[in-house]
Amino acid sequence: MKINGVFEGGGVKGIALAGGVSAAMKQGHVFNEVAGTSSGAIVAALLAAGYTGEDMKEMILRAPFRSFMQRSPIFNTKIIGPAARLFIKKGLYSGAALEDWVSQQLAVKGIRTFGDLRHNQLRVIASDITQGKLLILPDDIAQYGIDPRKFSIAKAVRMSTSIPYFFDPVMIRRKIKSSAKAAPFAEQFYYIVDGGLLSNYPLWVFDQETDREDIIPVIGFQLVGKSDMPTRKIKGPITMLEALFGTMLSAHDERYIEQKNRFRTVKIPTLGVGNTQFNLSKELSMSLYESGFKASNDYFNNWSAETYEQNYEKLVLRRQ
Repeated sequence: MKINGVFEGGGVKGIALAGGVSAAMKQGHVFNEVAGTSSGAIVAALLAAGYTGEDMKEMILRAPFRSFMQRSPIFNTKIIGPAARLFIKKGLYSGAALEDWVSQQLAVKGIRTFGDLRHNQLRVIASDITQGKLLILPDDIAQYGIDPRKFSIAKAVRMSTSIPYFFDPVMIRRKIKSSAKAAPFAEQFYYIVDGGLLSNYPLWVFDQETDREDIIPVIGFQLVGKSDMPTRKIKGPITMLEALFGTMLSAHDERYIEQKNRFRTVKIPTLGVGNTQFNLSKELSMSLYESGFKASNDYFNNWSAETYEQNYEKLVLRRQ
């Protein structure tokens, strides 16, 4: 059966989402359109390109998230190096390695831009912190004078995964009229970062365009559970920023699931893993995958299209 999938952001816990995808596919469900934030955007993009959850598991095990934490050796000098990079680049690490990796995986399937997919097959959530607004990519990239169909999927994913102060924001240069006085260089850009700042679980994306005559079930995959990471040691501004944003992103896991979303949410236990716990072992990564598989399998074992439609009519359509 066709379903639309929504994938919550969760940093390094994205492999649990891959487990959820695997179980859904094993139960015979086909993903029609997908949307995601942060690591959920990675899963959504790979799914749209034709990969399975099992494929994603193998990819992530081969290239764990810590492999994307790259920066020039000049910025590795203890204390001074990271602080200098943060001041100059606005992030501790470059997001280029992650973008390149996503680009390579998509290229294997002959996918590069959103134009290579069906219209609305994939939507990626990001945050424009310059203007203080949420972006639904690719459509909203048109606001910056960029053709949505020609926009790179890997670039959109990089935007959505740019955890503030961990990874560099993606910068889009403002278009300035030739007659206008040039603004200072630093003010000539829009800064785009992790979509989780504004919407980490974008189930609402599909609610905005409901065709009541042809309801395709929308199933969300949400990462839940408290983080059991040890108390963070704050020794200076760098470690304080790491703790601040690590806490902010992890707090999404604790929020209350609205009644209208419970019936269409696969809740995946995250085994106490934090969003920015980049040194995950293969064993713990596999445990997360299995947690996602079990949660999704249990959910779909008790799921039916008829019950879904009844709940959707009662809890979603009547409240719009």
